[in-house]
Amino acid sequence: MPHKPRRRTGGFAEVLAALPPKEEHEYWNLDDPLASGGFVDAGGRYWRLARGPVDRRLAKRLAVDADEMTLGLWGRLHEASPGVFVPALLTPEERPAAWLDASALEYLAYEFRASGDRTLLYLVVRC
Repeated sequence: MPHKPRRRTGGFAEVLAALPPKEEHEYWNLDDPLASGGFVDAGGRYWRLARGPVDRRLAKRLAVDADEMTLGLWGRLHEASPGVFVPALLTPEERPAAWLDASALEYLAYEFRASGDRTLLYLVVRC
């Protein structure tokens, strides 16, 4: 009579089952708009990635001419969406200083578009 193989013990499934339950932590949902091709801002507007990284001349022009500007993942969590990363759009007063800070460092610039032919400069400052 054929010998029935014995079931192995201590396998990966048993090790996983023996682990304590996962503790609940608050994690940020850091969906990268560059990888996903877009994001929704705090006002509910969808911005889709149009092109990028763009060259320095176009980035400089967009810093002045774009309808909106954000510092991307180096930006901040929007207070209307706690625990979820929503790129905060800079105020017109914040934009010149943000551009000077980014242009003094190494950065990548991306252009996003929204309905109504609106443009957004998305800066990613690299350390």
